[in-house]
Amino acid sequence: MRTFKLIPVVLFLFLVGSLGAQNAKDQKIMKDAVKAKKSLLKTSSSLETFFDNSAGYVIFPNVGKGGFIIGGASGNGVVYEKGGEAIGMADLKKINVGFQAGGQSIIEVIFFETDVDLDRFKEGKFAFEASASAVALKSGVAVNAKYVDGVAVFALPKAGLMADASVGGQKFGYSPF
Repeated sequence: MRTFKLIPVVLFLFLVGSLGAQNAKDQKIMKDAVKAKKSLLKTSSSLETFFDNSAGYVIFPNVGKGGFIIGGASGNGVVYEKGGEAIGMADLKKINVGFQAGGQSIIEVIFFETDVDLDRFKEGKFAFEASASAVALKSGVAVNAKYVDGVAVFALPKAGLMADASVGGQKFGYSPF
């Protein structure tokens, strides 16, 4: 009889413990995002203002881009609310046609100016227009950067070379924790 009373308690503890758990892939992406943030700030310390003052942001620590005439990009990232609390995972996909050649690995970070902008992302109502581009980071470049339509996007090349700096046409997915 006593065993039956423990079953609901054990099930409750298991459920609570599993709600906050991420799988191994998500945990690796989260660790990579922390390293990516450090790299971004090392390259341009003026990004600290965006990290501190935005309603939220998403860091894609490993975006792979490649193509020859027809190209694409994909990556997975972590979504943070103001204060740097991780609230979910994100993915990005892009397919495009036009002048491009090569392959590249980049870090991409998208800052959301207001809660409404962050909510649009979380609701799946967010995509970049074809003409959108990111600010390619180098030392001090973020000082004069501004939000455009509620977002500011920065990219830091990690490896490779590609003749394409656009983020236009990217589609995003979001999964809360």
